Amino acid sequence: MSPQDHIYELELSVRDYELDLQGIVNNSVYQNYFEHARHEFLYSRDIDFARLHDEGKDLIVTRVEIDYKHSLRSHDRFKVTVDTAREGNLRLVFNQLIYRVPDGKLAAKAKVYGVALLHGKPVSPERILELSALGLEE
Repeated sequence: MSPQDHIYELELSVRDYELDLQGIVNNSVYQNYFEHARHEFLYSRDIDFARLHDEGKDLIVTRVEIDYKHSLRSHDRFKVTVDTAREGNLRLVFNQLIYRVPDGKLAAKAKVYGVALLHGKPVSPERILELSALGLEE
């Protein structure tokens, strides 16, 4: 699957302070990239975390799986993609990839699980989100 086949993508570049002693992006930074892209994706769908929280609604991450494929280095440009799915009645799944620009080399892929809470209790996501806005299928 190419970066163009996803419902959302965000282009970023590596900053020097994200590197470890080996001169590559530290493994923990990839999770920040994935999270930033998810938040930007949701904001692009007019889903605002602060507003939801004020209404007693929260979207929380319950599990993250990351596979590291190719290291990013200083000033590399890359795209983070987002795709969404449902798993069962309560879980949202974000499938995400990080591709280096311009060669499209896969740097990392993640599967991020989340749930929706209403006043602290798990609820089906449609109680909080418009599924069509997320591209989710029933």
